[in-house]
Amino acid sequence: MSDHPERRRFKRVPFDAPTELVQGEQRWPVNLLDISLKGILIESPEPWDADPEQLFDAVIHLNADAEVQMQVQLRHVDEQQLGFICQHIDLHSLEHLCRLIELNLADRTELEREFHELIEV
Repeated sequence: MSDHPERRRFKRVPFDAPTELVQGEQRWPVNLLDISLKGILIESPEPWDADPEQLFDAVIHLNADAEVQMQVQLRHVDEQQLGFICQHIDLHSLEHLCRLIELNLADRTELEREFHELIEV
């Protein structure tokens, strides 16, 4: 489970928002480090007793009325961080995520390029 920066096609945006990771009946409040159109990076919660082979639901609370929900798969594990790749995101959450990324990228054309690459994958 490795993630090489030179192969990264989606810009990661540092972002701090209340975030939960859910797997079955287990729930972990986590510290979100960054987000992209393709996934999230979090600090590893304690205790961490999840099944790394199963999917997770990530819920990022943007405000009282908006959240990003995505189904994610564990992609890489570092000493203190867990990286997840998005497997599914609903349209409403994708709209929120695109807006968040747009506000944090200096170039709107970069967001458009990433979005087109996302839908081609």
